[in-house]
Amino acid sequence: MTTDIKQKAVKSKIQRLVSILKTIILYGLMFIVIYTAVNWWRQPVMPANPQLQLTDYQGQAVDLAALSHEQPTLVYFWGTWCSVCSFTSPTIDQLAADGYPVITIAIQSGSNQDLQSYLTEKNFSFKTINDQEGEIFDDWQGQVTPSYVVLENGEMSQGLTSIQPLWSLKLRLWLASVF
Repeated sequence: MTTDIKQKAVKSKIQRLVSILKTIILYGLMFIVIYTAVNWWRQPVMPANPQLQLTDYQGQAVDLAALSHEQPTLVYFWGTWCSVCSFTSPTIDQLAADGYPVITIAIQSGSNQDLQSYLTEKNFSFKTINDQEGEIFDDWQGQVTPSYVVLENGEMSQGLTSIQPLWSLKLRLWLASVF
């Protein structure tokens, strides 16, 4: 009789664990769906006639269309004032250091000298365009920072927002080059 009680207790624990596991999976799937929908809604939108020939904060010409014809290029919209960007910018710097084509656009981050000081202080070496008035970001209908765009052959192939791990960005650039 005690064996029967023990079996029922074990069965009850298993049922409880399965129930908890189902709940975790359900909430996880709901999170993924909601996160994906919000990310899609907030992503930048490529303008009809985008300005792809820009000048970085040091006065060097940057041709996003030409870069993206060579290989998919990541455009990273960020700001020195953005607290989330303080977590994502080191990842972007690493991506650029690893040889991936990355152009960053600093939104309303002060003068070129202010931006230079910030980049030097943080030891960032990625190529940066200073969007002092936020006009470029507005043109792309940007809503949040950080935001990212993958350009391929002068066209936007992907847009995303929020924190992105290095492996995810590398995967996105690789997928853009394959498909």
